[in-house]
Amino acid sequence: MSGDGFFDVPSDLQHSYLGLVALHLEEALIPVAGGLVLALLLAQLCVRHGWLYPPVLWGATVVYAIPSLAIFVVLIDYTGQSRTTVMIPLTLYTLVVLVPAIVDGIRSVPEETQAAATAMGFGPWRRFLRVELPIAVPAIFAGLRGATAASISLVSVGALIGNQGALGNMLTDAMFYHRPMLAVSSVVTTAVLAVLADVLLVVGRNLLTPWLPRGGQVKNPAVMLPGTLPAPRQKLESSR
Repeated sequence: MSGDGFFDVPSDLQHSYLGLVALHLEEALIPVAGGLVLALLLAQLCVRHGWLYPPVLWGATVVYAIPSLAIFVVLIDYTGQSRTTVMIPLTLYTLVVLVPAIVDGIRSVPEETQAAATAMGFGPWRRFLRVELPIAVPAIFAGLRGATAASISLVSVGALIGNQGALGNMLTDAMFYHRPMLAVSSVVTTAVLAVLADVLLVVGRNLLTPWLPRGGQVKNPAVMLPGTLPAPRQKLESSR
């Protein structure tokens, strides 16, 4: 067994401190990415067919309410004590945050902007990808920030099935070896990862939304249709 320093990890965890950090990020971020893809598809369907939104949101809420340990019991016969067993429930849990965020973001697109896109010949999917999603970026990233922080925190529960909890495994070892420093290292590192991920998402959102006033609201999303000119300039161009 290693020493009792902040970065010292017992050999039974089969990873170094940095190895556990990398594993923790892998088990936390892959579900967020998978959840985002699934949420985009569900949100698109919910926007096009409004009656779908309540049952989809209800289903996501019910899944979120199921304890991860119960889902592990069901999955473990099929995926074993593996990372996949941990990441599947984490992926499903992100939907309760991402689906309403994306749907609300798309619904916030002004009707005149959607009408302008339709007049330019944009079909439903092209309008979704090139008009609605770019304008909904702030709402989507707000959902991503919550989903990412929750996923980074919840990975630790994987320690219950074959030491698949990454940094969470240090918590079980802290009790087993009576080494409080392992618990401190696990909790502090998990919190730092969540903060760093949140900072990166804020930076990413700012890079994708240069038109968004920092610390304020969009002045007029109707003029942000990609490939179009701002409304006043359109009038000027049309008068020439």
